[in-house]
Amino acid sequence: MTFKQAAVLAPVSFFLGILFICFNVDHKLLWGELTDAVLADGFSFYTTFFNSPPAIKALLHGMIGVGILGLASKLHKWDDSAMFFDGSSLGVYIFAIAVYTAVIVPTLKTVVTPLEEETKMDRIEAVRVLAAANVIIMMCLGFILTLQAGQVYAKRLEEQAKVEAVKVSKKDE
Repeated sequence: MTFKQAAVLAPVSFFLGILFICFNVDHKLLWGELTDAVLADGFSFYTTFFNSPPAIKALLHGMIGVGILGLASKLHKWDDSAMFFDGSSLGVYIFAIAVYTAVIVPTLKTVVTPLEEETKMDRIEAVRVLAAANVIIMMCLGFILTLQAGQVYAKRLEEQAKVEAVKVSKKDE
């Protein structure tokens, strides 16, 4: 594994770990019965998440940057593998970042610090939207891991094909 590939896999795996922790609350909010206890758990969990120290938030945003830099540096090679696998991964990663900035950040604020005109039903809807956005990002990150594994597999197949071609050409001589 190269440093560039590690710069992609480390942030993706890091965020998947965080989102799997969130999934303990999210699955109840999305697919379970919405009881007062489930809603209290969701509000409490995301309030703790929202009120985390600035150093934690800086780490999260720094890891986003590492992932972008890793994918961009892998694209620099600009061969077929980079265009298909890394280009697709970068597109999916940018989509996940867009979901984070456009959905998660505003709904997190609605859940934790609602405006005066927002009702409890607005907060409940916001926490469910937040849970759905987390699941969407989990699927995106899983797709990135699949693409990166596919790239390694394709390179191995290409190397095997080259070795077989050399064997056949030597046999014909």
